[in-house]
Amino acid sequence: MADKDNKKKPNPTDVHVGSRIRLRRNMLGMSQEKLGENLGITFQQIQKYEKGTNRVGASRLQAIANILGVPVAFFFEDLPGHETTGNRGFAEDPSAALALDFCTSAEGLQLNRAFVRIADLKVRRRIIDLVKSLAAED
Repeated sequence: MADKDNKKKPNPTDVHVGSRIRLRRNMLGMSQEKLGENLGITFQQIQKYEKGTNRVGASRLQAIANILGVPVAFFFEDLPGHETTGNRGFAEDPSAALALDFCTSAEGLQLNRAFVRIADLKVRRRIIDLVKSLAAED
């Protein structure tokens, strides 16, 4: 019976990789349907990948990385129980983790999407200055 229960529960690595696929897809404002179209699969298959229900094969993960514009290693960053030694990555910096949490929130995604659509560099800088001044009013 224990073997049967294990088959129903997704592997934690598959869940993590799926969550990173969802994170990056959402950061780009891409739908599951659009990602699926680019891969030649259904959005339901993308849902299964993102939930960790279905494991993503190596060649498919490489294709996803290419479409989403990240290295394959992105999907394994911050993998629980797998500490890296030597090179410190983005996910290992506590302030970066806080920024990533914000960027993946609904407000963070909306703000990022709107901000990148502002073409005028001077306007972008003014917005940054405004946000900094509002944050300093604590």
